[in-house]
Amino acid sequence: MRQFTAVVNPTAGGSSGTAGLLPLARLLREAGAQLDTVYSRSLEHAQELAREAGAKGHVVLAVGGDGMAGCVGGALSGTDTVFGLVPAGRGNDFARALGLPTDAARLAETLLEGEPRRVDTIEVESAKHPRISVLGSVYAGVDAVANHHANASRFLRGAASYYAGGLRAVLAWKPAAYRITIDGVLHERSGYTVVAANSGFYGFGRNIAPGASVDDGLLDVVVIQKAPKRLFFAMMNELKTGEHVKRPQIEILRGKEIRIEADRPLPYGADGEVDATLPVTLRVQPSALRVLA
Repeated sequence: MRQFTAVVNPTAGGSSGTAGLLPLARLLREAGAQLDTVYSRSLEHAQELAREAGAKGHVVLAVGGDGMAGCVGGALSGTDTVFGLVPAGRGNDFARALGLPTDAARLAETLLEGEPRRVDTIEVESAKHPRISVLGSVYAGVDAVANHHANASRFLRGAASYYAGGLRAVLAWKPAAYRITIDGVLHERSGYTVVAANSGFYGFGRNIAPGASVDDGLLDVVVIQKAPKRLFFAMMNELKTGEHVKRPQIEILRGKEIRIEADRPLPYGADGEVDATLPVTLRVQPSALRVLA
């Protein structure tokens, strides 16, 4: 029987991160599993707790949103520790990409009986982050600005915070000149954003990279090029289904190592967290994480 340590973000989703854990914890314990619960004071503290639990041979559960999933999963990248997700945040996009069930009974079954699956992670290198690992995507441009606004919102939650943040960001946006180097080949583009995606979803369920796979050893690089702002708002709706890829302003490239630069110090985000500026270098880490999914 597996032994679990749940690393909890107590403020996930704007409310108690333990709420989503309670029914799941009961089911795990009733099945005979041991579950320890630890609470993080910060993302850095969450990584420390995850490494400690992994060193004991526990399955480490990240309880929270994409920021918690990315930091805990990133801390375990390159180890043999088994990782599990308990989605309890605003976006839960990496859990969505893995196809994880949302109800406690089915999620408990996955965690108790599922076989670990190896997935890729992303190594992130910049002035702010000498070398860290994240799970879902790294995005640089208007979406990073929008996500910053959404995370800072005190009055809106869930999809509403992302729509409001996106509107505010786009209205103030001026096209950026990007230099994108993919496996040594330079691509110069002007536009709204560059997204290096390991998984297809970001920004509360938007399917930014429909062709991305978490286990193909590649990153999908989605470039939203310069276009009238009215078209960008139309594309925001199309991101729900992936229809945006049919537009000529969307370009998708693929590679293993990506460097993103711009003509000004643009913010970039990773797995829902925005705290750094370009330039940034990204490298895929094939099969680096064992996850229950």
